Order: sequence, then structure tokens, then C-alpha cells
Amino acid sequence: MLRLGQKVYIVTDKFEQNLPVGDYGYIIAYDRNADNVFDYVVRVPKINKHFFVSADDIELEEVLIQQEVDRLERESLIDFALATKNEELFRRIMNGDEEPEEPAEAAKEVQSQEDFIKQINLKAWI
Repeated sequence: MLRLGQKVYIVTDKFEQNLPVGDYGYIIAYDRNADNVFDYVVRVPKINKHFFVSADDIELEEVLIQQEVDRLERESLIDFALATKNEELFRRIMNGDEEPEEPAEAAKEVQSQEDFIKQINLKAWI
């Protein structure tokens, strides 16, 4: 739950109520009515109006800044990987920093010849 007086940005207009998407505002009240879909009352000083908004329609300034920083960092790493022709770094960035998986052949254990013959005979007998 956001605090009163906290600066938020309107990011969507879920209920199509002509919210000024992209503008900032301040939380001035909570809407505690259980029958209402709106969570907050936000005052937008640019147009001097109050709006009832749901929690999905607003986002904190800090969160938006962090998302933009993450996006720019990722794009910069991709540019660096392409410029230096670093295929491993490029694949790691594009796959979401997952560890590279080993091929299926390398992951299997090597069987001895006797075990292999026993398996074949078992399958043939069944």
C-alpha cells in the first residue's frame, strides 16, 4: 500500500476514465469502500483535478526509474556484445542471464557394454 502524499505516475487507464497517462500526481486519500474497484484518490497538480484510480493504473517514480535503468543497461550490454563479437555474453543477455545448459549427450552417463546389452535383452524379453 502506498503512503499518503507519495508521488506517483499514471501509467495506464484501465477503466477508460480519461486519466492523464504519463502525468504525475500525489496520493491524497485511500478509498476503503469494499464495493469500489478504486484504491486511491490521486491529485494531478498539472490539471488541478482529483481522480479515483486503481492500484494497477499508477506506479511509483522510483520503480519507473529503475525499470528504465535496467532497460538501458541491457541495451548497452547488447551493443557491447555485438561490437566486441562476444557471442557468449550476447546469448546470456538474450536468454535472461541463465546458465548455459549442457548438451543432452554430455549429460547422460556413459554405460558399460554389459549394461547396454542387459537393457536391450530386457526390452526384447518384455
